[in-house]
Amino acid sequence: MVRFKNRWLLVEFVDISTADASSEKEPLSTRSLDGRLIYNALRDSVVTNFGDTGWGAVGMSLTVKYFSPTTNLCIIRVARDHHRIAWGAVTLLTGIHDVRVIPRVVHVSGTIKHAQLSAIAHNREIIARFRTKTKSSALYQDSYDDYLARSNREIEALQD
Repeated sequence: MVRFKNRWLLVEFVDISTADASSEKEPLSTRSLDGRLIYNALRDSVVTNFGDTGWGAVGMSLTVKYFSPTTNLCIIRVARDHHRIAWGAVTLLTGIHDVRVIPRVVHVSGTIKHAQLSAIAHNREIIARFRTKTKSSALYQDSYDDYLARSNREIEALQD
């Protein structure tokens, strides 16, 4: 019996419109994104930049396992042998469904467990940044606590 070897890419999509602006509110334009739109943008990026050969290499194994519209964090699974093609396609993305983004690969892992741990830690960092923007203390009970609990359950429930 042969086990399929995968790589897990943890990607944060930074919205360009909020990266330049010094507004005090959280990004709203990426709320319209979902896993299907990200998958379609990745497919188009692979085909555009690496051709049909690149898509043939990663097409069967490429899946978007998790996306959070609040923190713009995404977990992508791809076969180990061709993960650099997917990584390159993610890096070369400039927009997803008319939303201009800058993709940032935060972590690459060989197991889903380490990708989950890294995603949970990165979610906490992003929420801490949101709280400092709104100047609320960490002891203050807000909707971010509910989000962290819900996202932790969703991320830990991911299966290979």
